[in-house]
Amino acid sequence: MNTIQLSVVIPVYNEEAGLQTLFDRLYPALDTLGISYEVVFINDGSRDRSAALLREQFQKRADVTRVVLFNGNFGQHMAIMAGFEQSRGQRVVTLDADLQNPPEDIGLLLAKMDEGHDYVGSIRRQRNDSWWRHVASRAMNNLRERITRIKMTDQGCMFRAYSRDIINAINSCHEVNTFIPALAYSFARNPAEVVVGHDERLAGESKYSLYSLIRLNFDLMTGFSLVPLQMFSMAGMLISVFSGLFFVFLVVRRLIIGPEAEGLFTLFALVFFMIGITLFGIGLLGEYVGRIYQQVRHRPRYLVEAVLESRSED
Repeated sequence: MNTIQLSVVIPVYNEEAGLQTLFDRLYPALDTLGISYEVVFINDGSRDRSAALLREQFQKRADVTRVVLFNGNFGQHMAIMAGFEQSRGQRVVTLDADLQNPPEDIGLLLAKMDEGHDYVGSIRRQRNDSWWRHVASRAMNNLRERITRIKMTDQGCMFRAYSRDIINAINSCHEVNTFIPALAYSFARNPAEVVVGHDERLAGESKYSLYSLIRLNFDLMTGFSLVPLQMFSMAGMLISVFSGLFFVFLVVRRLIIGPEAEGLFTLFALVFFMIGITLFGIGLLGEYVGRIYQQVRHRPRYLVEAVLESRSED
């Protein structure tokens, strides 16, 4: 079998309206690279005609197209993990199906890898997202870098290139919840970033709600660092010290001034504040315990219904 130089992994979820445009732009862009390639689509339980369109495209370009059909919706990152396991290229590029990142820029990622980098991330040149997405993304980037020491300028962009060594390392992991760009960064010896184009979504709506983004960042924080737990341990010790000092202050004040009813609401405020911190800390601890619980059950991360591929090369 001839060695495939490039695999393009594309998760698909309810992208019926824009798939044909993706096909029309993706394959010509890859043909112009002048290298052997394959495109691996993963249908993540789409409820529209995405699966049917992928089947049709496979029939048209069976020589370079493979389609993985999930029997349910398991999420973008699990779809990409399945694509990694199916990919055969020496380099792998992940691309969203919504065409917000132009497939014509795949050559930019590969050119950067030619300089000796084993993992190349991307920075969107001009983000066409809502203002709150800009603010939330910037805040989470700063927090993530401080906690995990993982440096990614634009963590929300999945348009990235990976060497085969990085893909093999990722495939050896069996984490139920993970953040693929951060996982790859932890394995990379010489990571880099390039600036790529960013357009408005061609059709449909974003699959990431505010809750999904919060969940994703929780996975990132708790999956790659123990710093959140350590921060709450330190906070607990500091609060204990200040609480002890405050108790001594109140006792001395009572002995000198006598009973004071006016301080009751101040105590209530302090108690509610402590309760809030405690509940948040318990929730954070529960996040780690929940990850352990999901991992030890050893349930399949995803279920593949079928894989459409040509066997002519075997």
